[in-house]
Amino acid sequence: MGDLRPHPVTGEVFDSPVPPGTGWPGDPATPDTPVAHTAGEVRRLAATAEDTTELDARVSVCRACRRLVRWRESVAREGRRAAFADQPYWGRPGPGFGDPEADVLVVGLAPAANGTNRTGRIFTGDRSGDWLYAALHRAGYASQPGSWASGDGQSLRGMRIVAAVRCAPPENRPTPDERETCGPWLDRELVLAAPRLRSVLALGAIGWEATLAGARRAGYEVPRPKPRFGHGAEAQLATPEGRPVRLVGSYHVSQQNTFTGKLTEAMLDDVIARL
Repeated sequence: MGDLRPHPVTGEVFDSPVPPGTGWPGDPATPDTPVAHTAGEVRRLAATAEDTTELDARVSVCRACRRLVRWRESVAREGRRAAFADQPYWGRPGPGFGDPEADVLVVGLAPAANGTNRTGRIFTGDRSGDWLYAALHRAGYASQPGSWASGDGQSLRGMRIVAAVRCAPPENRPTPDERETCGPWLDRELVLAAPRLRSVLALGAIGWEATLAGARRAGYEVPRPKPRFGHGAEAQLATPEGRPVRLVGSYHVSQQNTFTGKLTEAMLDDVIARL
């Protein structure tokens, strides 16, 4: 399983990848949490999750996509960046994070190999997360402007963050089959959020496409022709009960976008303000 290393906040020691129910801060799973090994099992376990706590637990132990399982665990054992060599790695899918009663949902692409895959919390421990949480703090959603490890005290109010694909993919590129297999987790997020949801922020084209597809499968009304993604793009969805939900698009908070100026702080603040 690799060397034993201390957690950077709590000092607790774990193998990498971290087994469920071993005390990692924020781990939603227990040793008895059911594990999906196939696309069919993902559909069944997602559809029967009664709330976001149960959904997060089932997401966090999923093993349905063999390529992604091999990749995330190989990074956790041998592919670490030198700066994190003395830390344990989560090495599992990234569960959602935030307010279980949120009326705003953020949909990202997938965990980063040395970010969420290391820390166990989405958009935590990498430059993308630095940008996102700083903006959410400015807007009043996040309790602090940074998020560097699970257990660091970060919390969200009125917002929940999830991803279209829950495992770190090689080169940040999940395959179409992997995106389809992971889709039911997002479908269930949208079903559970429907009674209170008022807006969704989709980060990047994949987040936008996944949200539209998931909303349609979850029984939402989705415009036709399909709305096109762009930074600042908006689309009006409706829950199965007919309540309006605003979908807002943003360029992803990747370093490729933030380092080049394609996405600026002002641009990100603007789309978050529309939520």
